[in-house]
Amino acid sequence: MIPEVGFKSMDTASILVIEDEPEIRELLRFTLSRAGYEIQEAESAEDAFKVVERRLPDLMVVDWMLPGISGIEFLRRMREDDYASEVPKIMLTARGEEASKLKGFVAGVDDYITKPFSTRELLARIKALLRRAGSAGDEELTGNGIVMSVSSHEVRVDGDAVHLRPTEYRLLQLLMKNPRRAFSRSQILDRLWGRSAYVDERTVDVHVLRLRKALREFNRESSISTVRGVGYRFCGNLSKD
Repeated sequence: MIPEVGFKSMDTASILVIEDEPEIRELLRFTLSRAGYEIQEAESAEDAFKVVERRLPDLMVVDWMLPGISGIEFLRRMREDDYASEVPKIMLTARGEEASKLKGFVAGVDDYITKPFSTRELLARIKALLRRAGSAGDEELTGNGIVMSVSSHEVRVDGDAVHLRPTEYRLLQLLMKNPRRAFSRSQILDRLWGRSAYVDERTVDVHVLRLRKALREFNRESSISTVRGVGYRFCGNLSKD
């Protein structure tokens, strides 16, 4: 049986905390969990690479001084990784001088918080980054008469609800967010299941068929186009509110 992958709102967004100091990691775990976020943890960059391969988080909080590979080097590698480059990243460090901040931004940091830090400020910055990244708010995708409300996880055609399984929902969201891009089967597997998942590429075809079947009731199955020799893309005019 193929496991279904759920989807979530901003309040249950997944945050990867990469911090080697147990006390700070515990503080972050308590603060973020209490705020409603789902927490993944790593004590080193090496552990973080494995976490990212298993499941891509919605945001990363990265300590600069990590054992082995530094937080800065980890961020550089994430910046060059197509799979994880768009995930928002906050650098957490005691280095508050301008030169260090500039070095962090060059490495791919989206925001920078110095220790000791205010948990209220951290939460505010996380919320702002998630909203900016499209992980929250009243974002709406529309195309070919299909309307997807990301905040409420609803899909409608001409006002009628389209009932999708979680995986088909995420597949449609991926394609609608990138209407001019053709995704290969392996790229879809990476985005929906993660790199380490043992799922055959033919699984993608199964879910595309299910998605088209759900849209067929509304005469919208042609919205999911097969690109010969490549994979699939969303076909049609699309706007984003």
